[in-house]
Amino acid sequence: MCLAVPGRVLDIGEKDGTRMATVDFGGVHKEVCLEYLPDLQVGEYAIVHVGFALQRLDEESARQTLALFEELGMLQEEFGDPWEQAAAQAGADSPWPFADAPFAGEATAPRHAQVRHAQEEGRL
Repeated sequence: MCLAVPGRVLDIGEKDGTRMATVDFGGVHKEVCLEYLPDLQVGEYAIVHVGFALQRLDEESARQTLALFEELGMLQEEFGDPWEQAAAQAGADSPWPFADAPFAGEATAPRHAQVRHAQEEGRL
């Protein structure tokens, strides 16, 4: 699911000619495009969808929404590690099927190789 999530602007800058901000979503910080809200300032809240700030939001509404999303587990769903989420959905005991074991002579396996190997064995 892809949510529109309220976040608080921490800082504002420019990247490749585009106005960007670091936004705090209840402890998760992401880079967000501010082109749709060019007058948004540090400390203000906005609704963010797929990396774009779309609408200014008052602080109380933002805090209530973030609290509700957290309670429902939706922030983890939206911002959590997709590899860990896939492993959890597949019923794996640990986030990485071979987290502690060498893979094909390597000290550690790249994530995609670990997942592919688990899929071949029918564990994912």
